[in-house]
Amino acid sequence: MTTAAPPLNNATIELVPAQVYLQPIAAPSVLGLFAFAGATFMVAAHMAGWYGGANTDLYLASFAATFGGIAQFACGMWAFKARDVTATAMHGTWGAFWIAYGLLQYAFVTGALHKPAGAFPALGYWFIVLAAVTWMGMWAACAENKMVAVVLWFLAAGSTSAAVGELLASPTAQVIAGYLFIVSAIIAWYTASAIMLEAAFHHSVIGDGKTARAKGEPKIMPGAGEPGIIRGQ
Repeated sequence: MTTAAPPLNNATIELVPAQVYLQPIAAPSVLGLFAFAGATFMVAAHMAGWYGGANTDLYLASFAATFGGIAQFACGMWAFKARDVTATAMHGTWGAFWIAYGLLQYAFVTGALHKPAGAFPALGYWFIVLAAVTWMGMWAACAENKMVAVVLWFLAAGSTSAAVGELLASPTAQVIAGYLFIVSAIIAWYTASAIMLEAAFHHSVIGDGKTARAKGEPKIMPGAGEPGIIRGQ
């Protein structure tokens, strides 16, 4: 047997105002760009023939996987919270690649896989994928940050050259890729430094490359069911 609820004829309903909790975070791309710059510079300098030998990639693997991989991938996930689509895609993609690169080199060390002496089509096709994603990321970055767009231009060009080098076993293409990656890493280091210095001094110190469109956007985005949510970095 069920009992009916009492009528609400004279009941007083108290309306509780909605509350929005903001969780501001530091710009994820500062660590993401530094992590990318460090791992990319070290590996690319070896690709360009600046130092090392045949086994240097194996020695670099753990650093690339943690600094360039895990740290950068985490920044890609934090970029979700900052609602930065381009940073999410680029840091997530390249962070995952560096983790995979480290695991691949570890497999070579343990003998689980044999490192090809000439052409390496399996890796070459992955560089095709990376190039395709990064070219699109460069296009998207043009809308908000010119320096990030330049970083991604050299990165995409380097990925394209690396794909050619791995597919055709071309040392020349590999060296060109190395130099393109080095330039990308240096510009990434500059861009991360600019964002960090602006956050520390509360004004632009060396210029971070933000476009007029990005500078003109309000920091607090109105409405859309998410009042008070901060967008961007």
